[in-house]
Amino acid sequence: MDSFTSLIDGFGTALTPAHLLWAAVGVLLGTAIGVLPGIGPAMAVALLLPVTYGLEPTAALIMFAGIYYGGMFGGSTTSILLNTPGESAAVVAAIEGHPMATSGRGPQALAAAAIGHFAGGMIGTILLVALAPVIADLAVDIGAPDYFALMVLAFIAVTSVLGRSRIRGFASLLIGLTIGLVGLDQMTGQERLTFGSLQLADGIDVIIVAVGLFAVGEALWVAARLRSGNQGPIPVGRPWLARSDVRRTWRPWLRGPAIGFPFGAIPAGGAEIPTFLSYVTEKKLSKHTDEFGKGAIEGVAGPESAASASAAGTLVSMLTLGLPTTATAAVMLAAFQQYGIQPGPLLFDREPDLVWGLIASLFVGMFLLLLINLPLAPVWAKLLRIPRPYLYAGILFFAAVGAYAVSGEAADLVILLVIGLIGLGMRRYGLPVLPAIIGVILGPAAEQQMRRALQLSDGSLSGLVNTPFAVTLYAVIALILLWPLVGRLLSRDAGRARRGSRTP
Repeated sequence: MDSFTSLIDGFGTALTPAHLLWAAVGVLLGTAIGVLPGIGPAMAVALLLPVTYGLEPTAALIMFAGIYYGGMFGGSTTSILLNTPGESAAVVAAIEGHPMATSGRGPQALAAAAIGHFAGGMIGTILLVALAPVIADLAVDIGAPDYFALMVLAFIAVTSVLGRSRIRGFASLLIGLTIGLVGLDQMTGQERLTFGSLQLADGIDVIIVAVGLFAVGEALWVAARLRSGNQGPIPVGRPWLARSDVRRTWRPWLRGPAIGFPFGAIPAGGAEIPTFLSYVTEKKLSKHTDEFGKGAIEGVAGPESAASASAAGTLVSMLTLGLPTTATAAVMLAAFQQYGIQPGPLLFDREPDLVWGLIASLFVGMFLLLLINLPLAPVWAKLLRIPRPYLYAGILFFAAVGAYAVSGEAADLVILLVIGLIGLGMRRYGLPVLPAIIGVILGPAAEQQMRRALQLSDGSLSGLVNTPFAVTLYAVIALILLWPLVGRLLSRDAGRARRGSRTP
């Protein structure tokens, strides 16, 4: 009841004209910046930090929260329309969203993403209000073996359901893990796969990898096949969702927060793992599994809802523990500190007006995001009317701008081209792109957590399975790996039984 009363007071703060204005500015800026490949919400918040020195803390943080949610949706827009993720959390949106767009269903994909963000954000923020202390207590108890088991689960789950074969899925994952090894070892400082290049010492940024594999690889693949195919513009199709689309998406919209919020709240969480797992879940539960990979709307609705709920979950550990779980949360933590405010267990007591005003502004920002972006879905989709040669030339241009913006190094453009050629080769030989992306994103973190767990156990492998949570996750992993074999044996036994019943 105290939380509800505090939230009502927070709405009194968030609904003032000035704070409403800053929330709208944040959503618009976040969406516009999220559309640009490589410039995600974390970079947007970082760039705007010096600009907000003159603002009061509540107004600045409300605007940053709007940028956070708007940037996530903007990244999904480019993933769906141009197969170019604006940030790592939008990678999954490209898998089903882009095939929908190229088949004339771009507005439906964008509408499913916008409503998914709204549903996930609303449910996630409600859970933030109700469950923040409980989630924070659970997060404190999760150790290195549990993190490593979670990441292994993400590796196995994604590679087991994508592509035409598991071999290709694991080959793609190996490519991603190898790219993730490039740079200095975080624990020993040893160079790995840098070939003596100083530019590679810091590793390859995940945005460059995502843009290279998705955008550049797709553009080169289309260019290689353009002469033999249709060179006209991609059809836009009719706007809005049909009843059949709503029937297929309302369950994924509601399932997404159940996956996204807990993963966002735990340290080292973020939106990457839950969006991958949400996609896997929707593929398993859908009655239209034959459409996955060709434009299944469930594969957009579920992950986008999970991503938005995850964004609300990240605020749990940041506000209650002072522990950021994403790059954007880390920059927002710096924004708190620049005003002399330290997030942690005492924040709700010391700065109640700021905290509850910020939480209330998340609800306001969700409505603004939906009101602004849902009517614009057909407008965004008209980008696809541009003839393909010009469209993909523009994609290459913005991909290069996004890659250069990451660190301002010309060497990043060469790396982008090399990664794009790898993406072209993967498409040529039928390797799914997503396992490679998850390998790059989670590989270094998984290695660090594994080595930390082994250090705690003096090098004993039992240190990886010494918690009930980790043992449970490994049991789930074993089930995922063995289920096709069990299903094959069961079907073989059923076939023998049928043949035996037919023999007189």
